[in-house]
Amino acid sequence: MNTSYHPIAKALHWFMALVIFGLLALGFVMSDMPLSPEKLQYFSWHKWAGVSIFVLVWVRLAWRLLNPPPPYASSMPRHVQLLAHAGHLALYALMVVIPLSGWLMSSAKGVQTVWFGVLPIPDLLSRDKELGHLLEEVHSLLNWGLMALVVGHLGAALKHHFIDRDDTLTRMLPHRNSQGTTHE
Repeated sequence: MNTSYHPIAKALHWFMALVIFGLLALGFVMSDMPLSPEKLQYFSWHKWAGVSIFVLVWVRLAWRLLNPPPPYASSMPRHVQLLAHAGHLALYALMVVIPLSGWLMSSAKGVQTVWFGVLPIPDLLSRDKELGHLLEEVHSLLNWGLMALVVGHLGAALKHHFIDRDDTLTRMLPHRNSQGTTHE
């Protein structure tokens, strides 16, 4: 029985995880910086990566729809499976909503996003300073929610690995092939 995720699903998972961790770190760094050319460059990078995550999450969702993930471990109780499913749904929802909130915030603040400095992304809202500040708070709160979910996701994976001793964590690791065995 195939218990491991497909290599494309694994690649999308780990690449997006790295980009999201980078985005969160960059968000913390740039939010405390005084206005400067360096801060503006960081904002551009943050927005480029956010748009990229927004695009990649749709690719990932399409892949998941066409290539369903392997079933949960048979030893996992139904209520835990439902909780895991709800957690994954929440993670996907935040990977859509957070970049969208950033896009709305940039639009309301009157700062258009130009993806990789080449492709202008249309503003979704007209300029509204007050709404821009509100959306900044929403964007921040959503990111705190994402961090909490990621900590829960990581904690659950580690619990399954070290306490339950099932393959929940290892089936997403890059060294595992599609039949569930490891490469030596």
